Amino acid sequence: MRVTVPFERPRTMQELVLDELRRRILVGDLRPGEPIRPDQVGAELRVSRVPVREALKILEGEGQVRYRAHHGYVLAELRREDLLEIYRIRRLLEDEAAREALPRLGPAELATMRASCDEMESFGAADVAAMAVANRRFHLTLLEASGMPHLLHHIRLLWNASDHYRSMYYLDEGHRAEVHEDHRRILAAARGGDVEGLISLLDAHRDRAIAGLAPALEEGVTDA
Repeated sequence: MRVTVPFERPRTMQELVLDELRRRILVGDLRPGEPIRPDQVGAELRVSRVPVREALKILEGEGQVRYRAHHGYVLAELRREDLLEIYRIRRLLEDEAAREALPRLGPAELATMRASCDEMESFGAADVAAMAVANRRFHLTLLEASGMPHLLHHIRLLWNASDHYRSMYYLDEGHRAEVHEDHRRILAAARGGDVEGLISLLDAHRDRAIAGLAPALEEGVTDA
């Protein structure tokens, strides 16, 4: 009997650098408006400038970094109006994905969502980056059940565009408590198959995030 061994493609240097840049953005090591120097990043990661520049090009395509003439790459600054637009589009796309996902949610997905809730509640203010990762897992586990890869691609891009600001939200103890409560309610609606209740809870959850983040963002350049 012939045994087929699953093939796993080795990760490229570009992918490794991209993951590290995403981590630095999430934890605040890279700040909005500050330059990202490929030579310096390459030296810190002990790689050439080529994979660093390739990774920055991907982040530029996602809107996370911008290229400025004579300045190079900088982490994108988010204005209040940008945040409102991002969350408005997220509402349209995520509500559609959630409607399609709910009938397809199985025990494995619900267990992952529950574990993400538990994980988030175990973190404090010093673990906002880990909390952001668990939060993303909670929501995308639900949305990925929709089986709509093209829609999910755009949803992920919108999440990426505001990841570094979302981490700021978790610094406030009151915000963290709201998130935990919202997630438990969302999970209960998902378990019960309550489509309209789930959509209403997701909308309210995003609205609270907007209310918490918007005052910290100026209409012009943001001081993060």
